[in-house]
Amino acid sequence: MEKKGSKYIETDLKGTQLLQSAQLNKGTAFSNKEREKFSLKGLLPPVVETIEEQLQRAYRQYSLQPDNLQKNIFLNNLYNTNETLFFKLISEHMEEMTPIIYTPTAGLAIQHYSNEFRKPRGIYISYPDQDHIDDILDNLHDDIDLIVLTDSEQILGIGDQGANGIGISVAKIIIYTLCAGINPRRMLPVMIDVGTNNSELLQDPLYIGWRHPRIQGEAYHQFVEKVIGSIKRKFPHVFLQWEDFGKEKARCNLEQYQNQICTFNDDIQGTGAVAMAALLNASQLTHISLKDHKVVIFGAGTAGCGIADRIWKWMIKDGLNPHDAKSRFWLMDSQGLVTDLRENLDYFKSPYARHQEEIQNWYVEGESITLLDVVRNVKPTILIGTSAVYGAFNREVVTTMASGVKHPIIFPLSNPPSRAEASAEDVLIWTKRRALVATGSPQDNVILNGKSIPVTQCNNAFIFPGLGLGVICARSKMVTPGMIDAAISELSHSVRLQADHQTRLLPDVSQLQDVSRNIAVTVVKKAVSEGVARINSDKDFDELVNENIWKPTYIPYQRKDLKASK
Repeated sequence: MEKKGSKYIETDLKGTQLLQSAQLNKGTAFSNKEREKFSLKGLLPPVVETIEEQLQRAYRQYSLQPDNLQKNIFLNNLYNTNETLFFKLISEHMEEMTPIIYTPTAGLAIQHYSNEFRKPRGIYISYPDQDHIDDILDNLHDDIDLIVLTDSEQILGIGDQGANGIGISVAKIIIYTLCAGINPRRMLPVMIDVGTNNSELLQDPLYIGWRHPRIQGEAYHQFVEKVIGSIKRKFPHVFLQWEDFGKEKARCNLEQYQNQICTFNDDIQGTGAVAMAALLNASQLTHISLKDHKVVIFGAGTAGCGIADRIWKWMIKDGLNPHDAKSRFWLMDSQGLVTDLRENLDYFKSPYARHQEEIQNWYVEGESITLLDVVRNVKPTILIGTSAVYGAFNREVVTTMASGVKHPIIFPLSNPPSRAEASAEDVLIWTKRRALVATGSPQDNVILNGKSIPVTQCNNAFIFPGLGLGVICARSKMVTPGMIDAAISELSHSVRLQADHQTRLLPDVSQLQDVSRNIAVTVVKKAVSEGVARINSDKDFDELVNENIWKPTYIPYQRKDLKASK
């Protein structure tokens, strides 16, 4: 048992049981006294190492892995063996290893999850077990502050991954710890397995999930209601993050439960928040007020509409009325431009539908309206991609946009890189370095004419870890729009903009820990001011956040039975 602020950890484990506990295992760093006290003599080589010495070996082993997937597998094996060393290793190599354990390699690892399965993490609540959810949760201890819940219907870029999607919840938990220092032992990845419509998985003899088409309709919603009810019973003050649900279910779940449990959807709210912070800085650099921008979003799904919603709300803050703000958007999905002629239009897209008469006089080359047609007729200042359509922002689209605006803002955000709408290098070349670019996956600086141009990574990891830490520290009853706006403002102000418009729009990944801490303090302050916090308003918020940051260091152990006998 690890107590807050304690100088030791109590455990009744010993011998091989202690070595097999990833949360408690220190490997060769167990002291000689601990080896005697916990029956470890002879179970370890005689050398006693520091964590720094262990890091050298771990990094060497990591570096010998032949490709990114194998590096991801190596890191997850270390995670399953020694959590403290795992987090220490990645925290020492944030820029190098974050893309391996999270975006974009996590997507590849999830696709191979069943084949590479070694040890379960988190919990699986499958539809056939719907009458035993309380029993499943009662197998866990009560000290859980945060849950990342997924049904993995729509993982960005790779779609329906069934039970393999537990990997995305695990990856998010890792980022919460790496970036914000949330105690990994107080978080829980949860997979609700409602089947899969991925035929390859259903036919795969090694697939680990429930072999059944996805449950839909009322049966699905009743199952989710049971899951949330059990979570509220077991963990009444938990912070629940929804992750990678299908576009309709994501919205529906968030709207239904946001006033019942402290909850947040990273795909809708997190994606919108990070993009908003980058756009605020881009607008400042282009000297165009946000309310004066014209926005085309290519990919009107969960992420795309989440971004649109956030920009729309900010335009209202910037002085526009709601109707005029909506008129600044043109959204496209797999069926083309979203218009009011569509039948069965998703309810969250309909507010952005353009009236048919608006486009009657457009010049259109083919029978249907393409992205190029929209760009040519709208003359947007902002172009955002969340479509997972590789190469959608081609040379003609980009150059056409650049012909109508001095500094086009172009964000090809789809992950992984094989699904990105464009590369940063191509966009910068086609616009003769005039574009302001942010990408979803990390990309190297672009070298053009001898000048190194930093590429902004528009990664949700800049928002959700700090937000989550702030929510936990404040013991907030809910996540309010004001708390998210406060996080956006803090993130946008965390980077020092240069006079050159080719400066970075968001901080570098190496700054994630400092940024997350500052966001957490800001979120606590906002939660207290809005009356949703369960803490004393007289607290020192900086000190409170610092006290709740877990660090990957080895702490001495005490035997429970020995302590009790004194």
